[in-house]
Amino acid sequence: MTRAVPWWGRRRVGPVMCLVVFLLTLAAPQWSQSAPRTGRPLDLSADVAFVVDQETGEVLVRKNARAVLPIASLTKLMTGLVIAKAGLPLDERIAITSADVDRVKGSSSRLRVGTNLTRRQALRLALMSSENRAAHALARTYPGGESAFVSAMNIQARQLGMQHTRYVEPTGLSSHNRSSALDLALLTDAAYEEPLLRRFSTAAGYRLPTRHGSVQYVNTNRLVRSGTWKIGLQKTGYISEAGQCLLMQARLAGRKVIMVLLNSAGKLARLRDAERLREWIAANHGRRKK
Repeated sequence: MTRAVPWWGRRRVGPVMCLVVFLLTLAAPQWSQSAPRTGRPLDLSADVAFVVDQETGEVLVRKNARAVLPIASLTKLMTGLVIAKAGLPLDERIAITSADVDRVKGSSSRLRVGTNLTRRQALRLALMSSENRAAHALARTYPGGESAFVSAMNIQARQLGMQHTRYVEPTGLSSHNRSSALDLALLTDAAYEEPLLRRFSTAAGYRLPTRHGSVQYVNTNRLVRSGTWKIGLQKTGYISEAGQCLLMQARLAGRKVIMVLLNSAGKLARLRDAERLREWIAANHGRRKK
């Protein structure tokens, strides 16, 4: 059964405040921000932006947050959540096969066909480095195969109250995987409850041993690698139909926030948008020490 209201405030401020926040969110315009203390407007390249305080439910920034768009590899966070909840043995070895090769976009991969790795390693690579073959192998080796896995993704989405989300495959290569920023905030909050997803998505790098020699992978999110952000969970994404996408749980200006950016204009645009949001939130919504 899906929840009647979003998650923000539910666990911490009770049903009355949750309903108030929900109604205010519905009434808010598609592009809104609180009156800035600095007087500086917030200029973002992303078509969609949503930032919410994870603890209080206060919506700090909202831009086209209900728009339903392709989400690219943000899909892999749901892939990871399904695996985390499935209880499958993470040390079981799985093989990369020709079935895992991308025939949608023709993207390359350093995971050769025939590579054997553990389910744990595949999950790490899917979340940290957005490895498409790893994500597909996780779905393919799920009980019932890929179709059962995709069904589990959509069931999980409904259980989280993600009313405008649909998955057709586990990697994000298909533009038919679609969601909204509001729905993705729900997903981020749920995924944050899983320590393994937090740890793997925020690892800076990993060296995978294979029979052809070790392969070094790095996090696709430069903000993780920069060491200047306190990021608790993250996922990046890109296909041409979705543009540059980013979701994060992070600590900004004394707040635990969830941030979602969809369809930023260029490769570095989502990072610049995130930096602008951090600066703007610090100036306008930072929690002052008493």
